[in-house]
Amino acid sequence: MFARTLVFLCLLFMSGVASAAPKIQQWMLDNGARVYFVETHELPMLQIRAVFDAGSSRDPANRAGLARLTSAMLDEGTGDLTADDIASQFESLGAEFGAGVDRDMATVDLRSLSDSALLDPALDLYSKILAAPSFPAASLERNREQALVALQKDMQSPGAIADKAFYRELYGDHPYAHDPQGDESSLKAITREDLQKQHRSYFVGANAWLVIVGDASKRQARKIAERVVGHLPAGQAEVPLPLVRTLYAPRQKQVAFPATQTHIILGQPGMRRGDPDYFPLYVGNYILGGGGLVSRLSTEVREKRGLSYSVYSYFLPLRKAGPLIVGLQTKNAQRDQALKLVRQVISDFVDKGPTEQELTAAKKHITGGFPLRLDSNGKIAENLAVIAFYGLPLTYLDDFIPRIDAVTVEQIRNAFRQRVHPDQMVTVIVGGGR
Repeated sequence: MFARTLVFLCLLFMSGVASAAPKIQQWMLDNGARVYFVETHELPMLQIRAVFDAGSSRDPANRAGLARLTSAMLDEGTGDLTADDIASQFESLGAEFGAGVDRDMATVDLRSLSDSALLDPALDLYSKILAAPSFPAASLERNREQALVALQKDMQSPGAIADKAFYRELYGDHPYAHDPQGDESSLKAITREDLQKQHRSYFVGANAWLVIVGDASKRQARKIAERVVGHLPAGQAEVPLPLVRTLYAPRQKQVAFPATQTHIILGQPGMRRGDPDYFPLYVGNYILGGGGLVSRLSTEVREKRGLSYSVYSYFLPLRKAGPLIVGLQTKNAQRDQALKLVRQVISDFVDKGPTEQELTAAKKHITGGFPLRLDSNGKIAENLAVIAFYGLPLTYLDDFIPRIDAVTVEQIRNAFRQRVHPDQMVTVIVGGGR
């Protein structure tokens, strides 16, 4: 019943959401945790996200997959509660719990109705999970087996093989090269003590950001923040990640795979969050390969020549330089022709930039779709977590549309010429031989 109520309320909210960017309030707790709060009363709900500098880039070299396994184990037990107890309690309260990791961060989510009779016990359980997960030995073995099965499945997927190989080739000995899923040897080596150490080191106030969005006053939000992360030990903030090396020569990796289609990924280090060229690169990429069927790559490779059903490009900004990724799938016999054309389209775009007509269309699409990125508490929380973790300005959401509108053809051309180097990219090819 509670789940049906949540769905109904979410539909109501989405139909009447305001297009204005939310007002962000921010403060710090005594243990160093930073809190970001958006007050919205359209729905009697709260969305909470705790963020920790504990992504896969923090995995020890011989324990790849530790961050993800730690995240998966958070709700397996706390105190005398089992995983079934935790799931049953959240369900009875109409609350939802979730956790995940990427290369930069670990996130732990709670969504609950704001009625104190439901919210208070949900917060109590959430705070216990954050502070004192028990990491039961039996649950570790079950989660380990699931992770190993997922790895085996990836070995049968040319797309997954290409993705993993691309990050290894691009980042080398940088922590971003770590596969968040780990590998067979590292997963088998992870112990319960590793999970406990990971939690003690990273789930601390100095390493935490808390996002609260929804039906609460600032006074209530302060109490919630103290309740869920204020009791964490202060700990120490993690040292900065190393800089990403610059590529000065192209590199190609080919992996044989028995399939009629070849998967190709090419790219280079792109940009970090907060990069001064973020907006010209963001708009420019929409025109190059991020705009679906209207992009340059799709028009030239798919529509005009039929060399690929899907071809795309995107920047993935991270704390350090995340990748620029260009990807496609094509018939084995057309591989060389398709790859040559993709490289030519990228080179032409870097050399000449977009047309005014392309820029106008891109701006219209990006700004027109922006309100959909803020049409629920969950989406606001996701954006707020990015702002918090990467130290972006509190006005970032207010500034987004004006910054997009201000981008010029010349800015895109200059940014791509300075930052994108088609003759220095990593290329990974996974597919059948000729």
